[in-house]
Amino acid sequence: MTSIKVKIMNVKNAPPAFHVLGKPTGAICNLDCKYCFFLSKEMLYPGSRFRMADDLLETYIKQLIESQRVPEVNIAWQGGEPTLMGLDFFKRTVELAEKYKKPGQNILHTMQTNGTKLDDEWCAFFKEHDFLIGLSVDGTKEMHDTYRVNKGGAGSFDQVMRGLDYLKKHGVEFNILCTVHAANAEYPLEVYRFFRDELGAHYIQFIPIIERVDETILPLANVGWSDRDGGERPLYLQTGNLVTKRSVGREQYGRFLNTIFDEWVQRDVGEIYVQLFDVTLGSWINQPSLCVFAPTCGNALALEHNGDLYACDHYVEPDYLLGNIQETHMIELVASDQQRKFGRDKLDTLPQYCLDCEVRFACHGGCPKNRFTNTPDGEPGLNYLCPSYKLFFKHVAKPMGIMANLLRQQRAPAEIMKLYARGEAPQAVTADYSQTGRNEPCPCGSGKKFKNCHGRH
Repeated sequence: MTSIKVKIMNVKNAPPAFHVLGKPTGAICNLDCKYCFFLSKEMLYPGSRFRMADDLLETYIKQLIESQRVPEVNIAWQGGEPTLMGLDFFKRTVELAEKYKKPGQNILHTMQTNGTKLDDEWCAFFKEHDFLIGLSVDGTKEMHDTYRVNKGGAGSFDQVMRGLDYLKKHGVEFNILCTVHAANAEYPLEVYRFFRDELGAHYIQFIPIIERVDETILPLANVGWSDRDGGERPLYLQTGNLVTKRSVGREQYGRFLNTIFDEWVQRDVGEIYVQLFDVTLGSWINQPSLCVFAPTCGNALALEHNGDLYACDHYVEPDYLLGNIQETHMIELVASDQQRKFGRDKLDTLPQYCLDCEVRFACHGGCPKNRFTNTPDGEPGLNYLCPSYKLFFKHVAKPMGIMANLLRQQRAPAEIMKLYARGEAPQAVTADYSQTGRNEPCPCGSGKKFKNCHGRH
C-alpha cells in the first residue's frame, strides 16, 4: 500500500463528507448497452488490464474512510461492471473497511450492477454484509432489450431477471435504476407498474438518457457507443449541443415523471420510494439532497481502476482529472482549488433566465453536463431538460406543499393519500406555492421570507 501522510483536519476547504464512485474495472463491461457513453472511456488507458490492484484498493479504502468526518461512510462500486472483479475483491473490501473504520463509524456498502453475473454466492455475501444493490432495468423485456444488449447484440433482460431472483431469494436490499430514453419514455405507467407490481421494487430511480454530441460524431453515436464491426468506438466527451436519437425529449421526461407522480401520490406514498420525488420534497423543506438539484456540486467524484480521481462520474475525461490518490491524498484532491471551482461553477454559471425562475429553488439549473442549450433570449448555459423540469416542478407544486406541511407538523407525508381517497385531491396548478406560509422562509433557500423572496412566487 502506498503511504501518503496528510493531516486531514488541516486541509483547507475540505468538505466534511463526499461521495466517490469506485470503478475497479474501469469501463470494462460484459454488456454493450447502446447508450453507454462510459464504454469509450477505456480509450483513456490504452494497454491497461483494467483491474484495481490490491495495494491500490487498500490505499483507496483507507483514504476514503479517514477523509470523512461523518458517522456513516458509503463505499460505492460501479463500472463498467464491477462484478467482473470477482467476489474475492469485494470480500477484501469489507475486510479493509473493518480495519480502517473509526470508532462509532458505520460503513455502508453499495454496488450498481447489471445483475447478469449474480448467483447464490454473490447474493449470500451481499446479505451477510448488508450491501445495497442498484440493479439496472429499463422496464419490460421489450423496452429493456432495445438498448441493454450483450456483446453479441442480444437482449439481457432474462439474465437480469435471473439475477434479481437471486437478490430476492437471499433478501438483499435493492434499488431499481431505470434509464429513461426513446424506447420507454412514452410508457411511464407501464414502466412504473412493472417495477412495482411485477418486480416488487420499493425503491426506484429514473435517470434521463441525454447523449450530448456534436455534428462530427452524431452519425456514429446514433449507431451506438458499442463496437461497430470491430471498429474503434469514439471517445465520448461532454461537447456539442446535439443529442442522439436514443435521448429522451426535452419535455418528454417531464411528462413521464408527471404521469408516474399522479399515480404514486394517490396510492404509493410511504410504500414506493421514487428518488426524484423524495428529492423534490426535500427541496420543498429546504433540504436538497441530490447533487443534480443542489445549488452547487463537487462532492460526488469518480475513481478509476488505477487511482485516478475525476471531478465527477460524468466528467471522466482529461480536463477533469484531479490527480492520482497514490501520489496525492484523496482529501487534498477533493479540496483542491480545481475541484472547488468545479463545484461552484454550477451556481456561478447559471444564466439570468435560471436566476429569475420560479422553480429555481427545486432545480438550481440541473446537472451541468446537460447545460448546453440557450435561453429564450440567447444566453448559453440552459439545461437541455429545462422544459421537463418546469413541467414537473410546477405540476407537483401543490401536493409537495401539502406533504411539506405535514412534515413540518411531524406527520407522515402519506396522509396526503387520504385527501385523494375522500375526493379532495389537491389540484396541480402552475407555480402554486400556496401551502408555504407567507412569513415562513421561502423554499428556494434564499433565507428570505416567502413574501419577500426575489422569486416573487
